[in-house]
Amino acid sequence: MTTPINGWNDARFDAVREAFESNFSEREEVGAAVAIYLNGKPVVDLWGGWYAPDQEREWDRNTLVNVYSSTKGLLAFCTHRLVEEGKLDLDAPVAEYWPEFAAAGKESIPVRWLLCHKAGVAAISKPLVQEDMYNWETMTTALAEQEPWWTPGEKHGYHAMTFGWLVGEVIRRVDGRSIGHYFREEFAAPLGLDVHIGTGPEFDARISTVIEPQIAAEFPPTSDLFGDPDSVGIVAVINPPVFNPGGPAVASQRAWRAAEIPAANGHATARGLARIYGGAANGGQIDGIHLLNPETMAQGITEQANGPDTCIGIDTRFGLGWALTGESTPYGPNPRAFGHPGAGGSLGYADLDAGIGFGYTMNRMGTEVAHDIRAAALIDALYESLQ
Repeated sequence: MTTPINGWNDARFDAVREAFESNFSEREEVGAAVAIYLNGKPVVDLWGGWYAPDQEREWDRNTLVNVYSSTKGLLAFCTHRLVEEGKLDLDAPVAEYWPEFAAAGKESIPVRWLLCHKAGVAAISKPLVQEDMYNWETMTTALAEQEPWWTPGEKHGYHAMTFGWLVGEVIRRVDGRSIGHYFREEFAAPLGLDVHIGTGPEFDARISTVIEPQIAAEFPPTSDLFGDPDSVGIVAVINPPVFNPGGPAVASQRAWRAAEIPAANGHATARGLARIYGGAANGGQIDGIHLLNPETMAQGITEQANGPDTCIGIDTRFGLGWALTGESTPYGPNPRAFGHPGAGGSLGYADLDAGIGFGYTMNRMGTEVAHDIRAAALIDALYESLQ
């Protein structure tokens, strides 16, 4: 059966279309989309393949999919909006905004350490069940009580799930709105983004089926990605359990979709991701709508952590909420590129030097820890087109 490919691209970016088509023929793509903005204008908007492995329904222009940790990049935009407005001080103790967080020796942890994964609160020791993940108060209470897994500030380790509740609770304490409402009202609605943190049942008909990688059948604890089943890296994703070995993907369940899990359950089109990052790369505004001041973004992409990651065992590089271009997250050749990948392959990023906003979404999850080969092929073709 011929794979359907739809959408459009500026002729200058024919190489991106070719790479996108090759992802289906050579890299086992099932359903996906890629979108690119250049200097605030769309230049690529492609989608193709299938909504699910049964190939009964085509991926269409408005198909949404869970983008896992690409959601963290959206959370960073929200955080820096509050910083820009003078409502949040990155160097203030978290406990200044969230007093309960001071428990278990965390009274001095500054907000910036939450954003760059240095806080040491990457997992929760208290046993939790999957349903706990859908209750905001349960998760934030457990995090407030949690003792750090390492001396805060001494090293960094990817807060795979806790990042969202930690940063999201600070935003809630400062602003009063939940992170899903804040993002929708401050960014998604003004910018016209088809991007959501928490979705009602009215969205289900548009949300593609997540296809977990084969590794999920073995996970945990035999996965080589995390090693010791009692390590902070593995506890971070099994307590509560993010994956469902041998069963339907957790991300395809209505309870997951409905909750606000801002480290991992954003649902987006590639077009939506490309547009918000395209605005970031266009002086912090798009179509006359303000995102963030250039000075705010410059602060946000100042390197805070670089090197071996305590939780996931690879080198990672972080600014304040965004993953910076580097060995594990290579976003092209330019130094001022930043964004966030998601488990399985999704990606949104901005390249301030090239004026690029990039979004890639897919339903078949790959097994790479940070940078998927399908996204890499699209990025290579993008910069080839710019030469």
